[in-house]
Amino acid sequence: MNILVTGGAGFIGSALIRFLIEHTNHQVLNLDKLTYAGNLESLSSIARNPRYHFYQADIIDSYALAKIFDNFQPDAVMNLAAETHVDRSINGASNFIQTNIIGTFHLLESSRIYWQKLSKEKRLSFRFHHISTDEVFGDLKDSSLFFTEMTPYAPSSPYSASKASSDHLVRAWYRTYGLPIILTNCSNNYGPYHFPEKLIPLSILNALSGKLLPIYGNGEQIRDWLYVDDHVRALYTVLTKGKTGESYNIGGHNEQRNIDVVNLICDLLEKLAPKKPIGINKYRDLITYVKDRPGHDIRYAIDASKIKNELGWVPKESFTSGLTKTVKWYIENPVWVENIQTGEYKNWIKKQYNNI
Repeated sequence: MNILVTGGAGFIGSALIRFLIEHTNHQVLNLDKLTYAGNLESLSSIARNPRYHFYQADIIDSYALAKIFDNFQPDAVMNLAAETHVDRSINGASNFIQTNIIGTFHLLESSRIYWQKLSKEKRLSFRFHHISTDEVFGDLKDSSLFFTEMTPYAPSSPYSASKASSDHLVRAWYRTYGLPIILTNCSNNYGPYHFPEKLIPLSILNALSGKLLPIYGNGEQIRDWLYVDDHVRALYTVLTKGKTGESYNIGGHNEQRNIDVVNLICDLLEKLAPKKPIGINKYRDLITYVKDRPGHDIRYAIDASKIKNELGWVPKESFTSGLTKTVKWYIENPVWVENIQTGEYKNWIKKQYNNI
């Protein structure tokens, strides 16, 4: 197949492209705007492969999209282009509305126009795979409940509201125009190449530098953690085996409190990086509690039985095994870390956690 991956320089997108190039024979076109979180260094291992192609553009640019569709002739679109950070959406929602809603609209329209021109055989095999988040469901206060594909949407932040909106657009283009879509909602991803504004990479890198480890509120918030390589295997499984018009929840079966995640990171660093920065006795001593963010969801937990029962996918990594691989990767790749920690990122961290 020719697979168009939007947002392919981001964390999940780059992991997906590495998987597609290393484990399949498909042609891949990476379309990415290259915002602050887009990093082509995450694709350096496959950048010279003749089956990999890159085009810098914004999915809002319908002219660029038309050109890409005409020239590349994709058999599938995998849409990962999105603004994804809750904190950034709270401080400024405009980019989230533009990319996640307006951008998805333009991508859907470009896909529809292209799809309608295809031969009958090509139209039947075409897929538009929209990758979304479990945050569209809101939160779970009852510890016995899980998000299913039938859970009503109840987003809490500008980010999750924008992703919920994009999900609704995707389903509408299937219902109204017949565009063959598939939709997936995943739990919190983690792993190598993760931009260091998120909890796990931020905690690892702060600890290695002897900086404080900020925990929102009391740290009791619970997330289901999904190792990124498990996620991309699930995405490919859904793309190739999933049923048109269906949604599939993808979870890691790893519910953890935020404070327990950070404590485990500290314990792993004691073993993997015992030589600490000057003045640090134990990594756990760096943990500090900061004011909780507005509308912070209490618990996410995914029921991934549908994708298991219908498509045969289950995660390979436990949380301990996946987190150990992640911590080792950050320790062993200081050049990637140094290059991504730009002045813009440093300014963001200072603004977000200025009370510590």
